[in-house]
Amino acid sequence: MKIQVQAIGMTPHAPLEEHLEKKISKLDTFYDKILECHLTLKVENSSDKENKTAELRVVIPGDDILVKKTTASFEESIDACVDISKKLLIKHKETR
Repeated sequence: MKIQVQAIGMTPHAPLEEHLEKKISKLDTFYDKILECHLTLKVENSSDKENKTAELRVVIPGDDILVKKTTASFEESIDACVDISKKLLIKHKETR
């Protein structure tokens, strides 16, 4: 599985890159036909503390799974996206 990361308006630091690689690579254990994952990290323009957005697109044969979450940190946003993607992949696997 290939993981592509796009950071808009910021540069991800090494611990964040390690975190997202570790989390996203675990998706392979739930569905083995994942072609690639695209992660977009972005800081929203708002005065709200919860302005870190992660958008995860999981490319699988036939469909794509798209999850977008905004929280107070990129790590939380990535974790939430991966958790939801995991549930959707399991559901997709059961229906096929």
